[in-house]
Amino acid sequence: MIASVHIADVGPRRAVRLLRVPPKPAEVPGLRDAHVALTAPLSASVLPRPDLRRVGLVAFWDDDEALDRFLVGSDWSAALDDGWRVRLEPLRLWGSWPAVPDDLPRSRNVEHDGPAAVLTLGRLRLTQAVRFFRASARAEGRAVEAPGMIWSTGLARPPFVATCSLWSSTDALATYAYGRREPAHPDAIAADRARPFHHRSAFVRFRPYASEGRLDGRNPLAETWLAAA
Repeated sequence: MIASVHIADVGPRRAVRLLRVPPKPAEVPGLRDAHVALTAPLSASVLPRPDLRRVGLVAFWDDDEALDRFLVGSDWSAALDDGWRVRLEPLRLWGSWPAVPDDLPRSRNVEHDGPAAVLTLGRLRLTQAVRFFRASARAEGRAVEAPGMIWSTGLARPPFVATCSLWSSTDALATYAYGRREPAHPDAIAADRARPFHHRSAFVRFRPYASEGRLDGRNPLAETWLAAA
């Protein structure tokens, strides 16, 4: 299994059309699961500020060949072609999510050198929305200031909510996620365990291995690889 995240500026009208008709596993060979959402910058604000022009697609695939076929032969590929996308190999799972193998490592410490990516995925309990957005705001405010954060975005089409973040290393990611000096993220996890925000949720760590296109005039991951080289 691999995952992909696609972000593109398509304009408000096209964004509405894409939100209405997401790719469906029954219609796309090799697609296991997919969600389309509006994006919003991560911030310390309790009220998200979605970008009505920018959509994101989070998808899970059997393999690279399935994703390649989708990118060549679908209307969706044309809609997203002018944006940015990243391919992701799963390294670690906490929680559960359709199409993500349950036998992935669960340990915090997973051997990996180089940049790391994280998807947080949830199917929100609408009755817990206020608690969720408050906890998320504190965690997001710390995340955008954290050393090693390369790029991030929120994604939402309730009840689906998600974040995607890229980090310079697993050490930088772990320092933010589990460090006690900036406990907003551990505190959010504790609040969720006490009274779950979601019907289902998952935190998935990945190795990003391909980054194509541009967003806001740049390819953040490619720039990071070039700087390391």
